[in-house]
Amino acid sequence: MGQISAFLQRKNIVISGKRYGVDALGAMAQGLFCSLLIGTILDTLGKQLGLAFLVEVGGYCSAMSGAAMAVAIGYALQSPPLVLFSLVTVGYAANALGSTTLDGGKGAGGPLAVLFIAVIAAEIGKAVSKETKIDILVTPLVTVLTGVGLSALWAPAIGTAASAVGDFVKWATVLQPFWMGMLVSVVIGIALTLPISSAAICAAIGLTGLAGGAAVAGCCANMVGFAVLSFRENRWGGLVSQGLGTSMLQMGNIVKNPKIWLPAILTSAITGPLATCLFGLQMNDPVSAVASGMGTCGMVGPIGVYTGWVNDVAMGAKSAITAFDWTGMILICFVLPALLSWLFGLLLRRMGWIKEGDLTLD
Repeated sequence: MGQISAFLQRKNIVISGKRYGVDALGAMAQGLFCSLLIGTILDTLGKQLGLAFLVEVGGYCSAMSGAAMAVAIGYALQSPPLVLFSLVTVGYAANALGSTTLDGGKGAGGPLAVLFIAVIAAEIGKAVSKETKIDILVTPLVTVLTGVGLSALWAPAIGTAASAVGDFVKWATVLQPFWMGMLVSVVIGIALTLPISSAAICAAIGLTGLAGGAAVAGCCANMVGFAVLSFRENRWGGLVSQGLGTSMLQMGNIVKNPKIWLPAILTSAITGPLATCLFGLQMNDPVSAVASGMGTCGMVGPIGVYTGWVNDVAMGAKSAITAFDWTGMILICFVLPALLSWLFGLLLRRMGWIKEGDLTLD
C-alpha cells in the first residue's frame, strides 16, 4: 500500500470527493459555459438580429462542448500537457455517445458521461505520463484509447440513465407542480451556491421544461437574493459580482453563520411554485439544459427562457411571446428574489440571526 500511495502522490493523483465532485465538476461547468452556453447566446443573438455569422460561430462553439468540458476537467486535475490535449478527443467521443441512449434514441447524458470518463482517462493518462522513453506516443495513445473505449462501453448507458432521471423529475413536476416546483427550486438553488455546479447537474440530467423553470427560479433566488441582502455590506461591487457572477462568493460567510442562507432558501421555496403553478415558466432552450442551473450568471438563465420561447414559437408550440410571459420572467428572476430576500433578511436582522458584517465579502 505504501508503494501505491507513493506512486499516486508522485503522479498527483488525488482520489477524493473534493477533487472529483467539486474541482472537476466546477471546471466542467466552466467548459460548458465557454462552449455550449456562449454558443447558445451567440446563436440566439444571431437569429434575432439576422446575423448569420453569429449563428455560425454559435454552432462551432456548441459542437466543441464535449472537448471543452474534458479539457476543463483535465486542467482541474492538473494533467500534464499530453494528457490534457488528448482529452479533446475523449470529451468529443463521450459527449457524442452520451447524447444517445442504448436503443439509439436521444439521451441527456453527454455532460455526465464526459465527467466520469474524462476523469478516468485523465488519471490513467497521468499514471503513464513520462514513464517511458516514447512518452510522446504512449501517453496520448493510452489516454485516447482509454477514454474512447470507455465512451463506447459506458456513455450510451449513462445517457439512458440520465434521461430517465431527468424525465422522472420533469414528469413529477408536471404531476405535482407546487411541491416539485418548490423542491427543485430549493435544491438547485442550494447547489448553485455550494462549491459544486448546479449548471452541470441540470445539464447531466437534462432538466428542462417546467422543472427547468423551477431550477431557474431557485438559482435567481440565491444570486439576486444574496446580492440584495448583502448590499449594505458590499454595495455595488457585491451587487454585480453576486447578481451577475455567483452567490458562491458567500460560502465562507455561510460556513461561519448558516442562518444568512435562510432568506435565499425561503425565497426559492416561494418563487419555485409561483414559476410552475402561476406563470408556467419553462426552460425550453433547444440547445442545452445547462441554462436551467445558471440563474442570472451572465443573464444565461433568462436568455435561456427567452430562447425557449423563440423556439416554441418557431415550432408552433406557442403562438406568441406575451406580456404575461415577460411579467412572469421579470418577477421570478429579478423582482421577487430581490424583494423577498430583502424582507426576510430584514426580519432575521431584527431577530439578531444576521448581524452587521455577516455578509461582507473579502
